[in-house]
Amino acid sequence: EVQLVESGGGLVQAGGSLRLSCAASGFTFDDYAIGWFRQAPGKEREGVSCISSSEGSTWYADAVKGRFTISSDNAKNTLYLQMNVLKPEDTAVYYCAARDSPIATTTENYDYWGQGTQVTVSS
Repeated sequence: EVQLVESGGGLVQAGGSLRLSCAASGFTFDDYAIGWFRQAPGKEREGVSCISSSEGSTWYADAVKGRFTISSDNAKNTLYLQMNVLKPEDTAVYYCAARDSPIATTTENYDYWGQGTQVTVSS
């Protein structure tokens, strides 16, 4: 059974940093594309960043390029999202997701989801 558990969210002031983690089980990172998505109140869930170890590729949404960094520790089956220079518009519930296929950037292409972790950035 595939399970994804996010952690690391919290309240931070604008300009600050947070590091999200996603502990995965039930599959091997090497064979999956995994990513971070977020959903702000009243908005649709959107892609933030994705990574595929097998393809050696990463993707970032334009809104986070240069501020967020995705990484994975395949030995630990853990995904990370380092978020720097946070802005109030980054406030959202952040989700980890996985798919047994090549990298994709939209929510409908992902099969497995975590429960989410809240990130709140105050101005």
